[in-house]
Amino acid sequence: MHALICEAILQRKVIHFYYDGGYRIAEPHCYGVSKNGDELLRAYQIGGHSKSGNPIGWKMFRLDELSTLSMREDTFLDPRPQYNPNDRAMASVYCRL
Repeated sequence: MHALICEAILQRKVIHFYYDGGYRIAEPHCYGVSKNGDELLRAYQIGGHSKSGNPIGWKMFRLDELSTLSMREDTFLDPRPQYNPNDRAMASVYCRL
């Protein structure tokens, strides 16, 4: 999963995955590790399931709770507004836009 996420970020490919009760579609921006050692993905969700009822916007996903990840053919051009490449939630970063 690690290589697929970094490839999607570097190629600016939209991803599709199962998380917290449903499938989601998102633009991955930053993938790293928290201070607690949890692998995290910061992404801008563009569609799909949302437990909160808000499927569009910035989300943080824990990789240990994410499954059936795939990269789509869709691409995105630029980072979304308010993207911070120095995400404070991440102690170290594997890959980012």
